[in-house]
Amino acid sequence: MDFQLSEDQAAFREAARDFAQGEMAPHAARWDHEHVFPAETLRKAAELGFAGIYVGDDVGGSALSRLDAAIIFEELAAACPSTAAYLSIHNMASWMIDAFGSDEQRRRWLPDLTAMRTFASYCLTEPGAGSDAASLKTRAARDGEDYVINGSKAFISGGGTSDVYVVMLRTGGEGPGGISTVVVEKGTPGLSFGKEEEKLGWHSQPTRSVIFEDCRVPVANRLGAEGQGFKIAMKGLDGGRLNIGACSLGGARAAFEAARGHMLVRKQFGQRLADFQALQFKLADMAGKLESSRLMLHRAADSLDRGDPEATMHCAMAKRWATDSCFEVCDEALQLHGGYGYIREYPIERLLRDLRVHRILEGSNEIMRVIVARRLLRE
Repeated sequence: MDFQLSEDQAAFREAARDFAQGEMAPHAARWDHEHVFPAETLRKAAELGFAGIYVGDDVGGSALSRLDAAIIFEELAAACPSTAAYLSIHNMASWMIDAFGSDEQRRRWLPDLTAMRTFASYCLTEPGAGSDAASLKTRAARDGEDYVINGSKAFISGGGTSDVYVVMLRTGGEGPGGISTVVVEKGTPGLSFGKEEEKLGWHSQPTRSVIFEDCRVPVANRLGAEGQGFKIAMKGLDGGRLNIGACSLGGARAAFEAARGHMLVRKQFGQRLADFQALQFKLADMAGKLESSRLMLHRAADSLDRGDPEATMHCAMAKRWATDSCFEVCDEALQLHGGYGYIREYPIERLLRDLRVHRILEGSNEIMRVIVARRLLRE
């Protein structure tokens, strides 16, 4: 057990930090305010290998570990959680193609995805199937060598902007065993998108419904066998949960550092905020939440990298703890700033808005508890 980063991991962290602070942080407030999707900045991130972090290097990926990814996403999110989170989703969708696609499929889609010449979205949630994802209704009917898809997906990050949609849909009967995974490309007849959702946060990435109306897609676009789609989706989410937890950690760390700096200079009642013991205790608790979140995320990432049979539980635990705890850190940081934390001149309110949704997506934190409890109570 070694808590020190390797030389390579320290280099990844430094490269991600330099990129985040140089290319993302100066623009994050404007991206948020003007709802800008920073495609060119994302392509610059891809030049550093951040668009296919754990995708094979034969198709342009970096072939790094889930632990390496957690380190990288923490740094990127310290500058802009919203943009880092989209990059996480792109990585998740790309990995699903890499892990479950044929060699032809990998070579068809991944070189462009890892360079971010094209962008990817993950499509599981539906208007009537959120936490109960296995009840999804979008259906693909076989017609010769094609599937004809009808249905819709909700709250899709990158919807309408992404070029490649990794879609979970029903090819068989009810329940998880009837679900398959199919890649649908933008521009396919019958594929359309809803209006851009007006959200609390995550303003640097568009969110839309994805609509299928007699959308004809080759059977050759299916990843894996029919009926494997739910398992593929859940395996993608194990890593996605770690990444979104790391994005919460990065955003909360930035809020913590801002609060600490504010306490050292802000004076009330004739002394610095840093000199009030009650506020010192608050800061100490915030630091503890950051450290415990990082430890749980890195432990879960190591578990996933090693193929530990408890990896899914570890990822659920870490996601639940990190996203809840790091949102609390952001909230406390805003409180320590007083009224300044509530205005857009300071980054705290943006960080808080961006981190709130992390407790809902990639499986709500209530579902994370269900996953953990089921594993603990198995006989």
